Amino acid sequence: MPADQVRDLADIAALECLAEELGDILGPGDVVLLEGPIGVGKTRLVSAFVAALGSTDQVTSPTYTLMHVYETPSLPVLHLDAYRLSGVAEYLDLGAGDFAHDSITMVEWGDRVADAHPEHLGLVLEFGRSGETSRRCTIRRRGRSWPLPDTP
Repeated sequence: MPADQVRDLADIAALECLAEELGDILGPGDVVLLEGPIGVGKTRLVSAFVAALGSTDQVTSPTYTLMHVYETPSLPVLHLDAYRLSGVAEYLDLGAGDFAHDSITMVEWGDRVADAHPEHLGLVLEFGRSGETSRRCTIRRRGRSWPLPDTP
């Protein structure tokens, strides 16, 4: 398994490019666990990902609804938020696993439910140091190797 990879993202356009790269490599059954502070761009990344797959759906944070499903021309995207959940058991009770094998699952605050997904791609977003819109993303591959290039 490759080592964690760190990418400096200069701006929101670079975050969107990362989302497009994910669109090229993720398929049915894949899980992406997103981590990072409030306002760092977790929902923005999901929005860009859904758009990269060809959907015009308006992506919104699932903080209060817990789960949204976005239809794309290729396959559905499950967008979950684990922030308000008490743990893995409550997460599993949402029932996303019932159709996750035919979808791509993206979970905000995913570190809270990582035990439910031993095989996942983890993206840890942090605010960058080079400006208000810069971000740093640590890419963690768990259980298998996703073919993301070292640099965009």
